[in-house]
Amino acid sequence: MKTVTYQIPNINCNHCVHTVKTELGDLKGVLSVDASAETKNVVITFDEPATEEQIIETLKEINYPPQVG
Repeated sequence: MKTVTYQIPNINCNHCVHTVKTELGDLKGVLSVDASAETKNVVITFDEPATEEQIIETLKEINYPPQVG
């Protein structure tokens, strides 16, 4: 099991939070998603077959790319 935290500047409201939680929660292997519009953080706990690359790619596809650097 692995947990990652991403800063996502595009999260501005509860609708954004819901979208991120729903889309990531649908990935096989994702165990939990905690997102916050206040902190703009998303904490994802996952296991195989989900990968960090797959999670980042999904966030990009739904227009919530994580901030890098």
